[in-house]
Amino acid sequence: MSSTTNPTPVGAVRQASLREINLALLLGRIAAAPRPPSRADLAADTGLTRATVSAVVDDLIGGGLVTEVEPTPRAGAGRPARGLLLAGHGPAGLGLEINVDYLAACVLDLAGAVRHRTVHRVDLRLTSPAETLARTAELAARARADADDQGLTLAGVALAVPGLVGAGGVVRLAPNLGWREVDVPALLPPLTETIPGLPPLVVDNEANLAALGELHTGHATATDFLYISGEVGIGAGIVLDGALYRGGRGWSGEIGHLPVHPEGRPCRCGGRGCLEQYAGQEAIIAAAGLAGENLPADAARLARLATDGDPATCAALAGAGTALGVAVAGVVNLLDLDTVVLGGGYAPLAPWLSPPVAAEVSRRVLTAAWAPVTIRPAVLGADAAAVGAAGSVVRRIIAQPNAWLAR
Repeated sequence: MSSTTNPTPVGAVRQASLREINLALLLGRIAAAPRPPSRADLAADTGLTRATVSAVVDDLIGGGLVTEVEPTPRAGAGRPARGLLLAGHGPAGLGLEINVDYLAACVLDLAGAVRHRTVHRVDLRLTSPAETLARTAELAARARADADDQGLTLAGVALAVPGLVGAGGVVRLAPNLGWREVDVPALLPPLTETIPGLPPLVVDNEANLAALGELHTGHATATDFLYISGEVGIGAGIVLDGALYRGGRGWSGEIGHLPVHPEGRPCRCGGRGCLEQYAGQEAIIAAAGLAGENLPADAARLARLATDGDPATCAALAGAGTALGVAVAGVVNLLDLDTVVLGGGYAPLAPWLSPPVAAEVSRRVLTAAWAPVTIRPAVLGADAAAVGAAGSVVRRIIAQPNAWLAR
């Protein structure tokens, strides 16, 4: 005799799904509101009943996702309603970045405030992937301890790397690190093993995460832009219609390997004349005559020398900006973008890079006379990738609050 189990009632499934939808809807409205909305505001804005809004908001407050603030005094009759804000004391995202010459960690709370930031300068080109990831885990442990001390709960971890990332977080190729087919999650288990309930580690390209961070800063005005991350290597994140464009296989944005001199200098990728060899940080340092010095040469030092009017540094930045402008003009001609954002190490160098980039864009972009292209530094500056990685965790909570509340 066969036995059967009673299926879950359809009404219960629909009720659970409706709750998930309402949680995401109201939390999203609170996150996007220019001022703290009241429960009545949310009811009027969404069409939900006040009773439904009140019940859902109570769940969000109880789960540490939303907090109430006292109303602003106002003239006239009636009692002012209390406003609702994303909570800064509950879940938080941990963003990590591995780059050629530094490691970084950032903790971002749900309200978007940076609660922890660490940058460790170290040349990782001669370091094995396992050792690099062990150092990254140490940075993550310190960030987690700081988050714990502040009463925050890590809700997820995202890692930014300067390379091509495949399914499952495998770094297919990171030429400037010398990585090939590196299974990052397998080499970085402490992050998920020591924090109960933590979702799997997310690994993504650093320029993509930086572009998403720039898009969601709250200060961004463009929904179509090219974000360029200038470090030892050069990557790009392409944002179209307010969404990251990843390409058919997820590997778009490798602007550093566009040839600007087809028969030029050899590149680590195996090609010749790549943009990185003329506008990467090491190329600029070499052109400025700073390579091999005992003093560290990075974007901050280049900016100081350029501010002081050092001729060699200014000439090196002008040459890099020209090469960068050639590559940017090709991308703009192809995608019809109206904004180019200079991020990573390029952000502090934007005052010197932007003019030659703009000159090449004006000269080479077919539509430049009718549709000028804006060239500007990243709002998040050099921290964009780590902040963008942490922000990707936070945005996932806002989009799917039910998953957090279920923990």
